[in-house]
Amino acid sequence: MDAKLQPDAGIDSDVSLLHKMGYAQELSRRMSGFSNFAVSFSVICILSGGITAFQLAFSAAGGASIGLGWPLGALFALIVAVSMSQIASAFPTAGGLYHWGAILGGKKWGWMTAWLNLIGLIFVIAAINFGTYDPFFKTLIAPMFGVSPDSLTWWHQTAFIAFITLSQAILNARGIKIASKITDLSGYLIFVVTIALVVSLLVYSPVAFDLHRLVTFTNFTGVDGGAWPKQTTPLAFLSGLLLVTYTITGFDASAHTSEETHDAAKNVPRGIIGSVFWSAVFGYVMVCTFVLVMPDLTAAMKQGTGFFEAILAPIPKTLRIVLELAMFFINYVCGLAAIMSTSRMMYAFARDGGLPASKLLRSVNHNHRTPGPAIWTCAVLAIVVTLYGDAFSVLSAGSAVFLFISYAMPIGSGMLAEGRTWTEKGPFQLGIWSKPCAFLALVGACVLAYVGIQPPNEKVLYVLVAFVVVLMVIWYGFGVRKSFAGPPVLKDARNDERIRELEANVDPTV
Repeated sequence: MDAKLQPDAGIDSDVSLLHKMGYAQELSRRMSGFSNFAVSFSVICILSGGITAFQLAFSAAGGASIGLGWPLGALFALIVAVSMSQIASAFPTAGGLYHWGAILGGKKWGWMTAWLNLIGLIFVIAAINFGTYDPFFKTLIAPMFGVSPDSLTWWHQTAFIAFITLSQAILNARGIKIASKITDLSGYLIFVVTIALVVSLLVYSPVAFDLHRLVTFTNFTGVDGGAWPKQTTPLAFLSGLLLVTYTITGFDASAHTSEETHDAAKNVPRGIIGSVFWSAVFGYVMVCTFVLVMPDLTAAMKQGTGFFEAILAPIPKTLRIVLELAMFFINYVCGLAAIMSTSRMMYAFARDGGLPASKLLRSVNHNHRTPGPAIWTCAVLAIVVTLYGDAFSVLSAGSAVFLFISYAMPIGSGMLAEGRTWTEKGPFQLGIWSKPCAFLALVGACVLAYVGIQPPNEKVLYVLVAFVVVLMVIWYGFGVRKSFAGPPVLKDARNDERIRELEANVDPTV
């Protein structure tokens, strides 16, 4: 066996660990710990979901959905994040959830996890870029150039989303160095712009602050202009959790870029947990501010995403334009980071033969060391998903449900495998809190799945059920259970040869 593949051969420890798991270092490992944090922080992007999905919560149970619902949903997301981080520390590969599910729960479990995760991530790209169009471009940017939002049609929407999605794919295809610098900048900007937005809204608020708004239950469901049909107040409050669970999702991006991150076993857990924690804190301050500065809560509820334009109105024009342009850029980078994450997951699943056209989708551009075919496939699929005109509510609920189910699957299998088949952990460990956190994550995922399929998002249930049925038919009826080998578990001489062959084809200076 070639010495360079041995763990003690003096090669980079990240590459050595990747080799031990049976994979070649094809992607360029140039991301720092901050870059790994920034890609998840950019995908979460409180200035995206925290604004575009705000009405999912506010039009459910009013201010209480924000003041009380956000901390509850954020706590759930943090529990999921720490549970995921422990597994990511042990298995830092681009496959992320798929790879963990397959190792801890078997290849069928991993295969199903992969498909749920992949569809959820594509929904995330679509929802982000849909939200970048409306409200950020349609309502805020277009009027700066004399374009009336009412004059923009479905064709304008489709063309805009296609244009920005393809441009995000181009930047991703040019290499991780370029893309990570952009997401690093976005990471800093999210902090700065959120603070500037909150301060500006508070300073120029036309109303006196009433903190009671944040704990007052107002059942807005069934009211004309709201997002929800009539519900009981408890269900309305639970429905409002979709705001935070849609916003604080996609943090598996840190795991999917682990093969491009230095000291991944330590930095990936930090990236996952840090991105969730800081998004929860800054996001809470931001959404609470929205409630506090609203002149009329009922009127704001009926405005849909137009509420944001209304609360920005008192801010001086020049400052308002600067904030709007900055938020538009940040939302654009949010989509770019989502494509980065999704393409790595698709590439990793394809290299184990899990996708149609796997040979193509697992290929890497040798000059830029990026998974080009996977990048372009993700972009095209995300564009197709947005073709349904009134897509945002379904996309946001669908992404939250699919992703958190895919998060729960390896967490659940890890809980069962811990101490039995899973005995070797990474540097980040939860100790005695491991199984309690995993259990709470599973309970929360079940609650979220129930809430996410309530009307008007029942289409998510139809898609989820149909999706699972199709997966079962493919697995058992088309021979996938025999043809799909799953990730390599034990390294052998044949795999060593394959690793050498793949690494010989990439430029190590890129």
